[in-house]
Amino acid sequence: MRFLGLDVGDKTIGVALSDELGWTAQALEVIPRKNLKEDIKRIREIIDDYKVGELIVGLPRDMHGKEGRQAKKVLEFIKAVQRSIDVPLRTWDERFTTRQAERTLLEGNLSRAKRKKIIDKVAAQVILQGYLDSRNQVRS
Repeated sequence: MRFLGLDVGDKTIGVALSDELGWTAQALEVIPRKNLKEDIKRIREIIDDYKVGELIVGLPRDMHGKEGRQAKKVLEFIKAVQRSIDVPLRTWDERFTTRQAERTLLEGNLSRAKRKKIIDKVAAQVILQGYLDSRNQVRS
Protein backbone atom coordinates (compact mmCIF):
# COMPACT_ATOMS: atom_id res chain seq x y z
CA MET A 1 0.00 0.00 0.00
CA ARG A 2 1.26 3.47 -0.85
CA PHE A 3 1.08 6.47 1.45
CA LEU A 4 0.79 10.09 0.35
CA GLY A 5 2.33 12.86 2.46
CA LEU A 6 1.22 16.49 2.29
CA ASP A 7 2.83 19.68 3.53
CA VAL A 8 -0.05 22.15 3.32
CA GLY A 9 0.84 25.83 3.07
CA ASP A 10 -1.04 28.96 2.10
CA LYS A 11 0.48 29.15 -1.40
CA THR A 12 1.53 25.58 -2.15
CA ILE A 13 1.05 21.96 -1.11
CA GLY A 14 4.14 19.80 -1.05
CA VAL A 15 3.47 16.19 -2.01
CA ALA A 16 5.49 13.04 -1.29
CA LEU A 17 4.74 9.41 -2.11
CA SER A 18 5.88 6.17 -0.51
CA ASP A 19 7.05 3.07 -2.29
CA GLU A 20 4.52 0.22 -2.48
CA LEU A 21 5.90 -1.43 0.66
CA GLY A 22 5.58 1.76 2.71
CA TRP A 23 9.29 1.93 3.59
CA THR A 24 10.58 5.03 1.81
CA ALA A 25 9.19 8.42 0.87
CA GLN A 26 10.04 10.31 -2.31
CA ALA A 27 9.31 13.95 -3.03
CA LEU A 28 6.70 13.99 -5.80
CA GLU A 29 5.48 17.48 -6.67
CA VAL A 30 4.43 20.91 -5.49
CA ILE A 31 0.80 21.84 -6.08
CA PRO A 32 0.31 25.60 -6.50
CA ARG A 33 -2.76 26.51 -4.41
CA LYS A 34 -5.65 27.74 -6.58
CA ASN A 35 -8.81 27.12 -4.61
CA LEU A 36 -9.99 24.36 -2.32
CA LYS A 37 -11.92 22.52 -5.03
CA GLU A 38 -8.97 22.48 -7.46
CA ASP A 39 -6.49 21.60 -4.72
CA ILE A 40 -8.54 18.59 -3.62
CA LYS A 41 -9.13 17.56 -7.23
CA ARG A 42 -5.36 17.33 -7.82
CA ILE A 43 -4.84 15.36 -4.61
CA ARG A 44 -7.61 12.97 -5.64
CA GLU A 45 -5.95 12.50 -9.04
CA ILE A 46 -2.66 11.59 -7.37
CA ILE A 47 -4.41 9.17 -5.01
CA ASP A 48 -6.13 7.48 -7.95
CA ASP A 49 -3.03 7.42 -10.19
CA TYR A 50 -0.81 5.83 -7.53
CA LYS A 51 -3.49 3.78 -5.73
CA VAL A 52 -2.77 5.49 -2.42
CA GLY A 53 -4.23 3.77 0.63
CA GLU A 54 -3.53 6.37 3.31
CA LEU A 55 -2.99 10.12 3.47
CA ILE A 56 -0.55 11.72 5.95
CA VAL A 57 -0.89 15.48 6.47
CA GLY A 58 1.69 17.52 8.34
CA LEU A 59 0.17 19.43 11.24
CA PRO A 60 2.17 22.49 12.25
CA ARG A 61 2.64 22.94 15.97
CA ASP A 62 4.59 25.50 17.95
CA MET A 63 7.66 24.72 20.06
CA HIS A 64 5.42 23.66 22.96
CA GLY A 65 3.36 21.28 20.82
CA LYS A 66 0.32 23.55 20.67
CA GLU A 67 -1.70 24.24 17.54
CA GLY A 68 -1.47 27.81 16.30
CA ARG A 69 -3.10 29.79 13.52
CA GLN A 70 -1.52 27.76 10.69
CA ALA A 71 -2.59 24.49 12.33
CA LYS A 72 -6.19 25.72 12.37
CA LYS A 73 -5.97 26.42 8.62
CA VAL A 74 -4.56 22.93 8.01
CA LEU A 75 -7.31 21.34 10.14
CA GLU A 76 -9.94 23.14 8.05
CA PHE A 77 -8.24 21.86 4.90
CA ILE A 78 -8.25 18.34 6.36
CA LYS A 79 -12.00 18.53 7.04
CA ALA A 80 -12.62 19.48 3.41
CA VAL A 81 -10.39 16.65 2.18
CA GLN A 82 -12.18 14.13 4.39
CA ARG A 83 -15.55 15.22 2.96
CA SER A 84 -14.26 14.72 -0.58
CA ILE A 85 -11.83 11.81 -0.48
CA ASP A 86 -12.56 8.41 1.03
CA VAL A 87 -9.04 7.44 2.11
CA PRO A 88 -7.89 7.14 5.74
CA LEU A 89 -6.13 10.34 6.83
CA ARG A 90 -3.71 10.88 9.69
CA THR A 91 -1.92 13.99 10.86
CA TRP A 92 1.78 14.04 11.67
CA ASP A 93 3.66 16.60 13.74
CA GLU A 94 5.64 18.63 11.24
CA ARG A 95 7.76 20.69 13.62
CA PHE A 96 11.20 21.32 12.11
CA THR A 97 10.40 19.59 8.80
CA THR A 98 10.95 22.69 6.67
CA ARG A 99 14.19 23.39 8.51
CA GLN A 100 15.30 19.78 7.99
CA ALA A 101 14.35 19.95 4.30
CA GLU A 102 16.27 23.22 3.91
CA ARG A 103 19.34 21.69 5.54
CA THR A 104 19.15 18.69 3.20
CA LEU A 105 18.91 20.94 0.15
CA LEU A 106 21.80 23.10 1.37
CA GLU A 107 23.92 19.98 1.75
CA GLY A 108 23.04 19.19 -1.86
CA ASN A 109 24.51 22.58 -2.80
CA LEU A 110 21.35 23.78 -4.56
CA SER A 111 20.94 27.46 -5.35
CA ARG A 112 18.40 29.49 -3.41
CA ALA A 113 16.13 29.67 -6.49
CA LYS A 114 16.15 25.89 -6.93
CA ARG A 115 15.60 25.32 -3.20
CA LYS A 116 12.59 27.62 -3.22
CA LYS A 117 10.95 25.61 -6.03
CA ILE A 118 11.25 22.24 -4.30
CA ILE A 119 11.37 22.92 -0.55
CA ASP A 120 7.68 22.10 -0.02
CA LYS A 121 7.83 18.67 -1.63
CA VAL A 122 11.01 17.86 0.29
CA ALA A 123 9.25 18.94 3.51
CA ALA A 124 6.38 16.59 2.56
CA GLN A 125 8.95 13.85 2.07
CA VAL A 126 10.37 14.49 5.57
CA ILE A 127 6.85 14.38 7.05
CA LEU A 128 5.99 11.15 5.27
CA GLN A 129 9.32 9.48 6.03
CA GLY A 130 8.91 10.32 9.72
CA TYR A 131 5.49 8.69 9.72
CA LEU A 132 6.73 5.62 7.81
CA ASP A 133 9.71 5.20 10.14
CA SER A 134 7.51 5.32 13.24
CA ARG A 135 5.04 2.90 11.68
CA ASN A 136 7.75 0.46 10.63
CA GLN A 137 9.43 0.56 14.07
CA VAL A 138 6.18 -0.62 15.63
CA ARG A 139 6.05 -3.53 13.16
CA SER A 140 9.67 -4.61 13.73
